[in-house]
Amino acid sequence: MILESERRAVVEHASELAGLTPGRTGNLSVREGRDGDTFAITPTGVPYDAFEAADVPVVDVDGEQRDGRMAPSSEVPMHSSIYRREDVGAIVHTHSPWATAMAVAHEPLPPVHYMIVAVGTSVPVAEYAPYGTDALAENIVRAMDEADSTASFIENHGLVVTANDLETALENTIHVESLARLYLQTRAAGLEPTTLSDEQLETVLEQFESYGQ
Repeated sequence: MILESERRAVVEHASELAGLTPGRTGNLSVREGRDGDTFAITPTGVPYDAFEAADVPVVDVDGEQRDGRMAPSSEVPMHSSIYRREDVGAIVHTHSPWATAMAVAHEPLPPVHYMIVAVGTSVPVAEYAPYGTDALAENIVRAMDEADSTASFIENHGLVVTANDLETALENTIHVESLARLYLQTRAAGLEPTTLSDEQLETVLEQFESYGQ
């Protein structure tokens, strides 16, 4: 079975999407290394705990399915496009409520808390395009590149987070969701969130690196 470890990782972690996104609207993928030509991705329309490794679709970066007993997520174009353009090992896409509220408001997330450095210094908003299209994928990649971020909201859609590995991508998805909630709750209380300076964020990054984070 090709990409056996990556397919097992999809099976192991897919259930974590249940707490992050309604119904079956989320998806995740794991690449063969950070520069491989194929990746394992969650199947489409299947409960997150209802498939095994042999079912997990394997897709190449051109979007063609190479293995797996089930059909891949409808968001294959987004995943394959990001892998073609970015040096990342995993992608998580959710419709988590607070992040999606930011996406609906077309509101980028500024550096209101030091944990934003897990994904960059902000979370941008990618321009809307129909889901499952190359146009959407291109908008996401452009937004992340321009903001130098590993995450992006998608207008009227949801959130995408990339990382070197799936565990980190899922962890950072939770970070972004938490920070989006913090930001929106502060705004809802009639307060104006303050932001950290570039110098303060650089200090945080240095501290993270010294601890090997």
